[in-house]
Amino acid sequence: MDLSAAKSRINELCEIIEYHNNLYYNNDAPEISDYEYDMLLRELEKLENDFPELKRANSPTNRVGGSAGEKFSPVAHAVPMESLHDSFSNEELYDFDRRVREAREDVVYIVEPKFDGLSVSCEYRNGVFVRGSTRGDGVTGEDVTSNLMTIKSLPKRIPNAPSFLEVRGEVYMSFKSFEELIRRQEENEEKPAKNPRNAAAGSLRQKNAKITAERKLDIFVFNIQQVEGVEITSHRQGLDYLAELGFPTSFYKVCDTMDEVIGEIKRIGDNRGEYDYAIDGAVVKVDDYGTRELLGSTAKYPRWAEAYKYPPEEKPTKLIDIEINVGRTGVLTPVGIFEPVFLAGTTVSRATLHNIDFIREKDVRIGDTVMLRKAGEIIPEVISVSEHAENAVPFEFPKLCPSCGSPVSRDDEAAIRCTNTDCPAQLMRHLIHFVSRDAMDIEGLGPAVLEQLTREELIHSPADIYRLTAERIASLDRKAEKSANNLIAAIEKSKDNELYRLIFALGIRNIGLKAAKLICENFVTIDDIMKASSSDFEKIEGFGSVMAQSLENYFSLESTVSLIEDLKALGLKMKPSPQKQKGGVFEGKTFVLTGTLPTMKRSEAAKLIEQNGGKTSSSVSKKTDFVLAGVEAGSKLTKAQQLGITIISEEEFLSFLK
Repeated sequence: MDLSAAKSRINELCEIIEYHNNLYYNNDAPEISDYEYDMLLRELEKLENDFPELKRANSPTNRVGGSAGEKFSPVAHAVPMESLHDSFSNEELYDFDRRVREAREDVVYIVEPKFDGLSVSCEYRNGVFVRGSTRGDGVTGEDVTSNLMTIKSLPKRIPNAPSFLEVRGEVYMSFKSFEELIRRQEENEEKPAKNPRNAAAGSLRQKNAKITAERKLDIFVFNIQQVEGVEITSHRQGLDYLAELGFPTSFYKVCDTMDEVIGEIKRIGDNRGEYDYAIDGAVVKVDDYGTRELLGSTAKYPRWAEAYKYPPEEKPTKLIDIEINVGRTGVLTPVGIFEPVFLAGTTVSRATLHNIDFIREKDVRIGDTVMLRKAGEIIPEVISVSEHAENAVPFEFPKLCPSCGSPVSRDDEAAIRCTNTDCPAQLMRHLIHFVSRDAMDIEGLGPAVLEQLTREELIHSPADIYRLTAERIASLDRKAEKSANNLIAAIEKSKDNELYRLIFALGIRNIGLKAAKLICENFVTIDDIMKASSSDFEKIEGFGSVMAQSLENYFSLESTVSLIEDLKALGLKMKPSPQKQKGGVFEGKTFVLTGTLPTMKRSEAAKLIEQNGGKTSSSVSKKTDFVLAGVEAGSKLTKAQQLGITIISEEEFLSFLK
C-alpha cells in the first residue's frame, strides 16, 4: 500500500472506529461485534506502525474510547483507568513476554478472567464507600455513586479499613439476571438488550437508581488503585488483601512461564460455559509492582499487562422448523427450531429469526444448514446459511394467525400482525404488561396466576381483573385464602393509580412509559385524551405523526371505548397528573439543580419547575438559564460560575413562584 492509499484508509478507519466507540461506550448500543471492532483497531494499529508519519495525535489507538457524559457529574481520576492491549494468538503473547523480559528477566505473571462489563472506580474513606465512577475516557469518568449503592455484593462499609482506599472493578449482569431482563423486554415488545455487557452499562448509567436496582447488577473487584496506610508490593498480595476486606474477587493463577500462562488461558476458555457471567478473554499481568513501574505505560496501555481475546464461537446446525409466536400487539415473530448444538457453554436449539425481512435477506429455508453464534456469549443468532437443503423452498409467512386463525397484515414496518384484537395469544401478553410494575403495578398477579385465570375463563380482558373476587381466586389450585385476599387488596390499590399508568398499561403501539407521562401532563382526563385528534397529540413536545396517529387510531376503536367505560364503572379513579402550566413563570427556562436544599427535596423542586412550564437538566451548559444551588453544591456550581449562569437559592426560587 502506498502513502496516499494508507492515508485514505487511516482516515476512514479513524472515522469508523470513532463512530463505533460512541455507540459502544457512550450509548451502550453497539452495531458490530467486539471481534469486528477489535479487527478494525488492529488494522489501524498496523497501518500506523507501517506509516508512523500518518499517525494522528488523537488517534483511537492512543486513548480509551469512551467519554464522560452529561447525565452525571464528572469525576477526575487521580489514577488513570487505562485500557489493555489485546492479543489474539499465542505468538502475540510470546512477543509480550519477550518485551517484558527485556526489562527484567525474572518475572512472575498473574492470569485472571477478563470480564465483559463496565469498568468502575470505588473510593472508601475510613471504611465507608463515599464515591463511585465510571471509567469514561480513562482520565474523567461519571459519578454513579447512587447506582453503585444498589449492588448488593459491593461492600458499603469495610472493617479494619485503611484511611483511604480506591479500588477498580467490573460491573456485570449475570446470565440469569440478563435472561430475566430479556424476558420482560420481550413480553413488553421492547427492543431487547443485545448482551449482558450493554445491559449492565445501560443499567448503571440510569438516572433513576430504582431502575438500576431492579436490574440486579453484580461486581468483581480486581485492582487497588490507591491505598493509604498499607503497603502493597504485588498484585496477588493486593487481590488477597481485597478478599480479606470482603470485596468480591475472582480466581487467579500465578504463572512463572508464558507456557503456563497460555495453558491457564486455554483452561479458562474451555470452562467459559460454567460461569454465570460473560468473559471475553483472559488478562495477563506482571505481579511485581516494582517491575510494573520499570515497564511503564504507553499513552493508552500499561506495558505490564496484556489481554487475550477469545474468538467468537460459531457452529453449523440444521434448521428443523420455523415456529411463529404472537406478541402483545399482535406481531408474528418467527423462531428457528434447530438440531441441538453445544455453543459457548450451553446447548442451543432455538433462536429468533426476527421478521420476514431477516428471513428473506438471509434466504433461510427449513432444512438448511445454518451457522449459529451467540451474540455477547448469550443470545443465539443465525449469521448465515451455509448450505440449502435439497429441494428447499423459500419460507412463506402464514396468512392467518396461528393462535386465532384471523387474517394477518403487514404495516409500514417489517412487522406482520394479527388483525384480531381479541386474539388469545395477544390477550395473555397484554395482561402481563397491564399488571406490570411500570403499568398498573398489581403485586402478586404474575404470569402463572394470569395463565390460571385465563385458562379457567375468569379473565377475558383487563377489565375482568377488577371483577375478580377472593372466593374465585381461592378456588384456583394452590391458592390459599390469605394470598387471595392479598391479591384482591393489590387490585383495589391499583384503582388509585395516576392516569399515566393506565395509558401505559393499555399497550398502545409506539407509546411507552415516557410518552404516557407526557400525554397526561398535557391532557387532564381520560375523556380529554379520547376526544383528542392526531393533530392535538402532535402538539406535545417530542411527539411525531406516527405516535399521534397510533393514539387516535387506538382511542377511536369501539373496543377501546367499551374497555374504558368498563374500567370507570369498576372504580378506577384515573387520577390526573400534575399539569404543565402553559405560559408559566418558568416557560422556556432550563434549570440545573445541585446540592442539598434547605426545606425541600430536589425532586420536589424539579416537579414545581416542570409544572410551571420549565425544564430540568442534569448538566450545566450555555443553554442553562438558572442553577438552583443548595448546601455542598459541587462541580455544577463551579461550572455555572465559570459560564456566568444565574445562580439562585431556594428562597429566590420560591419567590419566583409567588
